[in-house]
Amino acid sequence: MHHGNSPTADAVARDGSHAGQLISFAIGDDQYGVDIMAVREIRGWVDITPLPEQPDYIRGVLDLRGTVVSIMDLRRRFNQGLTQATPMHIVIVVQIGEKPIGLLADRVLDIVSVDPEQLRPVPAVAQSARVSFLSGLISADDGMIAIIDLNNLLIEDADAGAPAVPAAA
Repeated sequence: MHHGNSPTADAVARDGSHAGQLISFAIGDDQYGVDIMAVREIRGWVDITPLPEQPDYIRGVLDLRGTVVSIMDLRRRFNQGLTQATPMHIVIVVQIGEKPIGLLADRVLDIVSVDPEQLRPVPAVAQSARVSFLSGLISADDGMIAIIDLNNLLIEDADAGAPAVPAAA
């Protein structure tokens, strides 16, 4: 099943159980990380084009060399308020499946090498909207880095447009 000529398929198939590298970044005082292999580029914040009928955490779109990229405000996605974006903010463009998405964050921190042994599960106690977006935690010199499960950032987005199904109480 492994053809080797499709880098996107390879990237999607990776389950995070390998030693790898993360780009870590900050949202307020919290540190997050994304798999460096998913990162296409990091750029400064620029004015983007808002679109109607989008979830409130999608701030708009950016034309990146002919590709339209939706910009997701991670602070808003994690229910921590809206980012007051300035030119000091950054957009991390990641590839999620076939879709490039720009993640709005406060600043880039570092490139962190991760050994799967270091990965800690997210405590079930911390049940919040954020937990489903995280695949694990790693210890850093100055606290914990929460690793973002990129696929889950979009999954709930798709559910929001689906017909409402009564949730089992």
